[in-house]
Amino acid sequence: MSPQLEIDLEGLEARIADMPGVARLREAVERSGVEAYLVGGAVRDALLGSPRADLDVVVVGDHLRLTAALGEVVMVHERFATATVATPDGELDVAAARSESYARPGALPDVRAAGQIAEDLARRDFSVNAVAVAPADPGRPIDPHRGVDDLAGGVLRVLHEESLRDDPTRALRGARYAARLGLEPDRLTGELLRRVDIGSVSDDRIEAELRKLAAAPDARRGFELLDSWGLIELPRGAGELIDAVRELASREPWAGIAEPTSTVLAAVRGTLAAPSELARADPSSVSDAVDLARGRTGLELLLARALGARWLEDYVAAHRHVRLEISGNDLLEAGVEQGPAIGRGLAAALRAKLDGEAATPGEQLAVATQAARRSDG
Repeated sequence: MSPQLEIDLEGLEARIADMPGVARLREAVERSGVEAYLVGGAVRDALLGSPRADLDVVVVGDHLRLTAALGEVVMVHERFATATVATPDGELDVAAARSESYARPGALPDVRAAGQIAEDLARRDFSVNAVAVAPADPGRPIDPHRGVDDLAGGVLRVLHEESLRDDPTRALRGARYAARLGLEPDRLTGELLRRVDIGSVSDDRIEAELRKLAAAPDARRGFELLDSWGLIELPRGAGELIDAVRELASREPWAGIAEPTSTVLAAVRGTLAAPSELARADPSSVSDAVDLARGRTGLELLLARALGARWLEDYVAAHRHVRLEISGNDLLEAGVEQGPAIGRGLAAALRAKLDGEAATPGEQLAVATQAARRSDG
């Protein structure tokens, strides 16, 4: 059963008015004389009491009149009539109101200008994102598809039966929304989700949506939903692995070792051959551990630790940083001939230092010289 979410319509006007950029947007709308609306996620999150800084604005008419009044245009996408504007309050995405049609499933849409905000809202993915407010009157949502009721009831609902066929990436976004907001598909949406042909979409678009989901705090739930809808097949244990990766990546010594989003995606895709090898290893000494871990990517190390390789804690925290106090020049001065023996001697000295058998430069040089000469012989 879907959860009941707390919607505070009475406080909506104040929350939106307090959002960074809204006062500047209201002034720009008045100066330019355009008909403009806040739409999508910013409105949805404000309804839930958690307003956010990134704003999406739709203009009925010439959207570039508003961008000129707002600030510096940093990007224009003519095909979709969109622009990004840099303001002192941050970037705003401004788009002309439009309607869309699809030449075939999974294709990019053919775009036409829309004469009303209702037409623009009708092209959106789910009802909870098809709500708008006018900056000058933010307390009264424009909600032709009952998105506020669906949000309050914890319902994920497509706007029409062809929605997911037209753009299957909406199913991937739906998993992200459902995981984050605790939404459950209604009966029709659930049926449509299980019929989605994700193969009609380009790999680049799928990858972009999966990366957004992998970066989300509720990534595990989102991928489990995709698995339950038949859109991906999660390997056994992937959910627990996603949670472990996210927890490790948030603390020392693992923070910064690997890019968490890519690591989560590797867990989802079962790219685990090298990490599993490390996880099965049981090094008997510090030097053995370093030999096993050296040269591995950060992603492989993080996944291996998430799979249970506790010995990697010390490697990442300390042992990978261990260096000798001697160099090849010291061996040359000790009479070792130039060549492979130098490298073998230094490697032996490093192993001895890691294992606590050569703490001082003199001890390291003695080990290195002996090993180099033995290899020469």
